[in-house]
Amino acid sequence: MTTLGDKTFILEPTEGYTPEVGRLLAMMEYARGTTIYATQNLSVEELDYRINGQGNSIGSLLLHIACVEEVYQILTFEERDPTEQEMKKLRAGLTLGDSAFKESEGNAASFYLEKLSKVREMTKFQLKQKEDNWLDEEFPFGPEHLANNYFRWFHVFEDELNHRGQIKLILSYMKRHKDSK
Repeated sequence: MTTLGDKTFILEPTEGYTPEVGRLLAMMEYARGTTIYATQNLSVEELDYRINGQGNSIGSLLLHIACVEEVYQILTFEERDPTEQEMKKLRAGLTLGDSAFKESEGNAASFYLEKLSKVREMTKFQLKQKEDNWLDEEFPFGPEHLANNYFRWFHVFEDELNHRGQIKLILSYMKRHKDSK
């Protein structure tokens, strides 16, 4: 067996966190790192691009990723629904579409990277306060289901990974479209 020093693909507990919370955070950090890598050098034009002028832009999707994480901070750390004032701030990013595009249009990559970083720092701060048994606490999830905190935070980065797939699709389409001109 070959021994390599690169532990990029080893999901271990994160130092300073309980073992399972730290392992969950390691998964979240890997997902976020791949999102940042895919988008950090994009121009404003690329971030605002929408296939055939419709659908979501990459910027809208990045805004969405940050808003989803922020709403789950409220749901899981504060154990409450967002207030109307909080929803007013988050609604466009959560619902995507034209409202998210209008809110995100014209922003540089640094705008999204800062937003993603700030929301993640708060998540990390809050997770540091939690014990592993917190992950097993169950709450309503929609009108018919229960979900534990482990699933709810899995859902946060699952959503990010799905949207990163959309980002890659938009980038691929954009590249092909530019090359055909």
